[in-house]
Amino acid sequence: MKSVRVLVVDDSATMRGLIRVALERDPEIAVIGQAADPLEARQAIKALNPDVITLDVEMPNMNGIEFLEKIMRLRPMPVIMVSSQTTSGGDATIRALEAGAVDCVAKPSRGFEEAFGDLPAIVKMAAGAFVRSSALRRVEPEFPSPAKPSSYVHDGRVVAIGASTGGVEALIAVLKEFPANCPPTVITQHMPANFTRSLAQRLDRICAPSVSEAIDGAELEQGRIYLAPGGAAHLEIVGARRLHCRLRAGEAINGHRPSVDALFASVGRAVGEKGVGVILTGMGRDGAAGLLEMRNAGARTLGQNEASSVIYGMPRVAYEWGAVERQLPLARIGREILAATLMCNA
Repeated sequence: MKSVRVLVVDDSATMRGLIRVALERDPEIAVIGQAADPLEARQAIKALNPDVITLDVEMPNMNGIEFLEKIMRLRPMPVIMVSSQTTSGGDATIRALEAGAVDCVAKPSRGFEEAFGDLPAIVKMAAGAFVRSSALRRVEPEFPSPAKPSSYVHDGRVVAIGASTGGVEALIAVLKEFPANCPPTVITQHMPANFTRSLAQRLDRICAPSVSEAIDGAELEQGRIYLAPGGAAHLEIVGARRLHCRLRAGEAINGHRPSVDALFASVGRAVGEKGVGVILTGMGRDGAAGLLEMRNAGARTLGQNEASSVIYGMPRVAYEWGAVERQLPLARIGREILAATLMCNA
């Protein structure tokens, strides 16, 4: 099998060494070069033509976000952001994912001997990602305007969305279509702990509804979107008369905590045919079984199509298992959710 050729970009020699050691544990990955800043990295990209770049968020001469934007404009390729687990690091990582980075990993705060254990799998996945230039990503297809608060009347359904690799860009595209009085919406996005808070804050700033990390016991309300906190627990929806969020500690499911399967399955049990399940871009199969439970319970189910997915993994498995009722390009999914939850469809 052909090796995935990786360029490691980080201003810390120690961190470059940790990343290299982690990647070279996998015989299908070759670290072909290292760079201490974007100026060195630019020359290395020209000389080595890597398949994947790991890129530090904070570096001298030009920060990682600025360099990423140049890459995505001039020479799009798969980039994995490596960030500190701080508030500023989380905010920068969300901006990078929005700008076109494929995925992100957190720098270890301790336990360096086990650092970056998931990175080889992420790198190999990234090598097959569909990466578009920033110019193409900004082109908006021509579709009707989304429902305005004055015309949108919620029919009582609950929306559950699952996403992984490429999910930040996908979630923004979907949620920007929602009016302020959108249906109660719960989301599990695979992301390291501490980064989901930055994602929720970013979505809250740019979307009409209120977006926040889910809190254990929070009641579902119209006009609110609840994002599963990264790393700590599974987000589930429970309750008979009044639905609320439950953060349940437990083992990882399909390698993830929080898991999309856990969210979807709980919504299927809690609301049955009054649910709408949506599975977006991502690696693996998390969410397929839970979405099938939702569809079998009578819920409406949507999946992102291959052409618009950064990684057509989770949506593909869900579609092949019969869990997806309709498969759509990303640009249509937000409006389809609104159409499925209008009062006229009750």
